[in-house]
Amino acid sequence: MKITACAVSLNVEDVVASSAFLQDHFGFVEKMAADGFASLGREDVAMNVIFLRRGLETLPADQRDDHAQGLILAFEVDDLEGELARLTDAGVPITMPLTVEEWGERAFQVRDPNGVVVQLVDWKGGATA
Repeated sequence: MKITACAVSLNVEDVVASSAFLQDHFGFVEKMAADGFASLGREDVAMNVIFLRRGLETLPADQRDDHAQGLILAFEVDDLEGELARLTDAGVPITMPLTVEEWGERAFQVRDPNGVVVQLVDWKGGATA
C-alpha cells in the first residue's frame, strides 16, 4: 500500500463556522468546499482537516448524525507561549490552560464554534527517559 494523503473528517453542525475558525486562527486555507463540506489544509502540514455537516446524506446512515467529539485536533508548534498569547489577544477562549505533563508534553486547548477541541502542543517539558 502507498498512502498519498492524510485527512481527518469531522461531522459538525456548522461547517462554515469551523472552517472559518481554522482559517482565522490557525492559518489553514480552504482547498475545496461545497454545501455541507469543506476541506482545509496548510502547506506545512501533511494532513487536511475536513468538516462535514451532520445529517449529510452522502454519509452512511450510521454515521451521518454523529458529532465530532471525544477527539482532539492536536498541532505541534514551535512557540507555545507565543501562540497562547496570540489566541488570547484574539479573544479565543482558552478551555484548558497551559499544562505540563510528566512525560514532557506541554499543551493548551481551545474549542471551535462547534465544540471541536484544538490543542497546541510542544515537547519542551524537560522529561527524560
